Amino acid sequence: MKLLVISSSHRTPSQSLKVGQYMTEQATMFQQINHLQLNQYDLPWWDGDSETSKGKLWPYISGLLQQADAYVLITPEWSGMATPLLKNLLMMCESELTGHKPVLLVSVVSGISGAYPISELLMSAFKNNKMVAIPDYLIIRHVETRLNHKINQANHHDQSIRQRIHYSLNMLSHYSQALIQLR
Repeated sequence: MKLLVISSSHRTPSQSLKVGQYMTEQATMFQQINHLQLNQYDLPWWDGDSETSKGKLWPYISGLLQQADAYVLITPEWSGMATPLLKNLLMMCESELTGHKPVLLVSVVSGISGAYPISELLMSAFKNNKMVAIPDYLIIRHVETRLNHKINQANHHDQSIRQRIHYSLNMLSHYSQALIQLR
């Protein structure tokens, strides 16, 4: 099974990247893992017209999407929304690339919110690309104090999110195997 982790912050470095790197390290139930940091690619704003409007790097990115059996989509919450980079990517995806492949949604936020990007993506991100959001999702609140290099034994929330990430990645791998039959 192959996993593609996509970090969609516009910033470098970012907390989304930190979360993506942690999840990449923890996804041992997958045989191959790629981590795509969207801000490292100069994807144009897709005009909805043609394959050529997706830019010269699209063949590489579409290859990663095609090969993957499952996805993790990580977005910071920006004014209550998922990032424009992620929404742009999802509009570029066609069902032939991503259809009927499970997705684990992850929202990262410096404060206590974080639910709006999950709701936005569940409501409008998967109609045409046919990705399948699994029932589990992650909201990593106070992200600056979570998933840092050393496990913070005194921080119950840090330990809890690490356990939740492991559980969610494990469930994603099961969905990935189950949906192979459908694809």
